[in-house]
Order: sequence, then structure tokens, then C-alpha cells
Amino acid sequence: MVSSALIPLLRPFAAVSSLALASCALGPQGPPQKAEHVMYEWYDDYGPGEVKVKIALGEQRATYTRGGREIGWSYVATGKEGHGTPSGTYRITEKIVDKYSNRYGWIEDEWGNVTNGDAKPSTPVPEGERYMPAPMPYRMRLTSYGIGMHAGVIPKPGEAASHGCIRLPKPLAPILFEVVKEGTPVTITH
Repeated sequence: MVSSALIPLLRPFAAVSSLALASCALGPQGPPQKAEHVMYEWYDDYGPGEVKVKIALGEQRATYTRGGREIGWSYVATGKEGHGTPSGTYRITEKIVDKYSNRYGWIEDEWGNVTNGDAKPSTPVPEGERYMPAPMPYRMRLTSYGIGMHAGVIPKPGEAASHGCIRLPKPLAPILFEVVKEGTPVTITH
């Protein structure tokens, strides 16, 4: 038997215990949260036919076909204002797995904190800080002046964000890199 003097002290524990039991009995509350955006779908049958890439600048989306069959789609992030991605028909001219930009990057302090997120190699670097060239993994060059496709951050699907290159979702870039070759056609439209 519990002393009546202890009952007020035990009430909070009883409330917490019954709450914990109720939450266990009820299970999860509501449906699980879904990802905000599906960034890509890939359903290549790896059958016959040439892979082709079509990028729609207005939608910030790419579609991928093989022999005329759609094999996937993805969001992309192309050139923001002042750094537009040019429309036209191109071919992949070079593939490099581990590439760094010779035009763009950032400046970071000794602890790795970014102090200037939009730097160039010519940007003055404060003492104790360093310039870091932007990584462009799985780069597929399209133009002689540096435009290409590569893995990168797509901060807001459907909106342009790059300095002109076509950023691909990071998990998709190595998959696409493997199925394209030098000479694969890439069409960019408004």
C-alpha cells in the first residue's frame, strides 16, 4: 500500500507512464511524411538504341530516351540570370569523373565555413582563408567554352541556380554518366 503522502509525488510518473503506453498502443500517428520532391526516375531497359538527352529550360527538367523509348526524367538546375544556359543541339565531347571548375568556387575560412559562396579564382582571398574550386563530379562537356552536365545541388526544383552548367541530381549523375558516350546528343530548349 502506498502512503497518501507519496501519491502527489507519484502522479507525474503515472501520467508519463500512461501517455507512453497509449502512444505505443496507438502506433504511428498519420501517414509517414513523403519527400518534398521526387528528383528523378530512371527505368532504363538497357535495350537497343542510342541514348538521347533533352533539357527543357523553362521547366528545369530533363528527359532521357533510348532508341525513342523514354528511360527516365529528372529535375535539373541550369544557368541563373546573367549566366544563362544556351539553347541548341550539342553532343557530349568529353567525360570526366572527378572534375573541378576552373572558373567558379567559394572562399572558406580555416574551419571550413564559407565566407564567399560565389568566388572566382581571381577573387581576393583574405589572409587565413582559401579559395576552393567548385566540384563537378561526373562531368559531361557539351561546349568548347565550358558548359556541361554534372552532379550538383538543385536547391529549388524547377528554378535555375547554376553558372551555366546543367546540374543533375547527385544519385542520377553516375547512372547517366555510364550510359552516355562521347557523341551522345543533348538538346536544350526554352
